[in-house]
Amino acid sequence: MAEAVKVVDDVTFEDLLANPYPVFKRVRDLGPVVKVEAANIMMVTRFDDIMAIERDPETFSSVNPQSLLNTVIGPNLMRKDGADHARERAAIDPSLRPGVVKRCWAEPMQAICADVISRIEHKGEAELFEDLAAPIAARALCDILGIDGVDWPTMVLWSQSLIDGSGNYSHNPEIARKAKEAARGVESAVNRMLPHHRDNPNASMLSSMLQAGQTTEQIYANIKVAIGGGLNEPRDSILTLILGLLQNPDQLARIRAEPSLWGQAFEEAVRWISPIGMYPRRLTRDVEISGTLVREGEQVGLCVGAANHDDRRFSDPEKFDVFREKKSHLAFGAGSHFCAGTWVSRALVSQIAVPMVFERLRNLRLKAPELVRVRGWVFRGPTHMPVVWDA
Repeated sequence: MAEAVKVVDDVTFEDLLANPYPVFKRVRDLGPVVKVEAANIMMVTRFDDIMAIERDPETFSSVNPQSLLNTVIGPNLMRKDGADHARERAAIDPSLRPGVVKRCWAEPMQAICADVISRIEHKGEAELFEDLAAPIAARALCDILGIDGVDWPTMVLWSQSLIDGSGNYSHNPEIARKAKEAARGVESAVNRMLPHHRDNPNASMLSSMLQAGQTTEQIYANIKVAIGGGLNEPRDSILTLILGLLQNPDQLARIRAEPSLWGQAFEEAVRWISPIGMYPRRLTRDVEISGTLVREGEQVGLCVGAANHDDRRFSDPEKFDVFREKKSHLAFGAGSHFCAGTWVSRALVSQIAVPMVFERLRNLRLKAPELVRVRGWVFRGPTHMPVVWDA
């Protein structure tokens, strides 16, 4: 007989933001699906269960008309499945393929990283979130989207406002106002750029969407999705990889001696602290998940950040270990919704930005380990990371 969903009601939201991994382990050991009251969602935290769910999009649907993501951003490819999702995904994929990343985006990303680092390298110290990772990620995203005339702080503000608005389950009016303001700003920037991209087809995402015949509403919505998720993921990955290597100098020394290991180091970083840690699915029928019954219409949160710490799959999952046994992770999701920006992030973080940081900022080290802050559970990454180096 199927079990009912168990409930955890003695965890606070602050517990999740500060360090979700003890909560995830408790939930994972308690059952395949567990309602965590503080997050107001039923969590799926085991690696194998999430993989099985992602193989069955008919039962576990991305479609949710009541989703805050649709409310804030508009109907978008993240909340679509099947042919509707495939069409919108096909409109953006040409800009993000590995060959296009290498041919069109690697050189501009190299120039952006060099410029950002040149602004700080003479100082001997910096706060890497604000001084390095945010401007690199935001400027690179502007290029790939095909948006000119928007400075990086504005992109960062838009991204955070859209993310906050999409998770505004407490219906905070100020969060909603900022999200609407960001949405209007994005639409204005898109409107300004569309004539140029119509007249000058190119590799940018805006141009690709126009060439695919997407409507203005589809373009608006999916550019907002890209700004919401496509900025924080590489930003947080840059910081996470640097943090993991600074805390493990023996691993850093080996990678610097063998540059072919940079890609392996990146995959371990996003497993260790997954920048996007949870996304929802809605059930289209009653179903058992590893023996626990979940009813039609309910929503479950696929906690990929928890699955990437599943000790049934990864030994010592809390440890950053570039040389651990090679196994696939879920930091970029799975199935048809596998992250479209994966190849951009891999190139920017592991081939360009982080190797350049360690090459140009000599003897880079944490200013003080206790000053480093890592926050979040749906989106998680270092939020404050002061460092020093030999200028």
